[in-house]
Amino acid sequence: MTTHRTIEFTLNGRPVTVHAGNHQNLVELLEGQGLFGARESCGQGLCGCCTVIVNGAAVSACLTMTTLVDGADVRTIEDIGPDGQLDVVQQAFIDTGAFQCGFCTPGFILMTRQLLDAHPNPTDDEIRHYLSGNLCRCAAYTEIIKAVRLAAASRKG
Repeated sequence: MTTHRTIEFTLNGRPVTVHAGNHQNLVELLEGQGLFGARESCGQGLCGCCTVIVNGAAVSACLTMTTLVDGADVRTIEDIGPDGQLDVVQQAFIDTGAFQCGFCTPGFILMTRQLLDAHPNPTDDEIRHYLSGNLCRCAAYTEIIKAVRLAAASRKG
């Protein structure tokens, strides 16, 4: 029985070839690539800390087996700012203090970008609903809502 496979995919815009264990999840693979923005917290896909973008869709990297990204385009928090600059969503989170410990912040930022791509001017209820799969143990929810509103306004201007 083969316990490892060769996986080829695009990671943050660059081609990658890795030998991955059949049991390995995407968070573990990313850590092996030196990327620590996606963090395994609950291990059940319930908290959003491990959010990454695979083929344009947000996924829980703790539930995504590495073998499933063969041939995929994978984007992480480390790749969202243009030319090493902060993305407007990242800047909005800083400007509003929408984080405390920062453990959940990468997942919230990626989900906020997905939300604003789909709904450029979301209501507070739409923001809460869209981000309901992301948990912040520090309870910075009020600031997160403010950050999403600020990012939406920044994207318009």
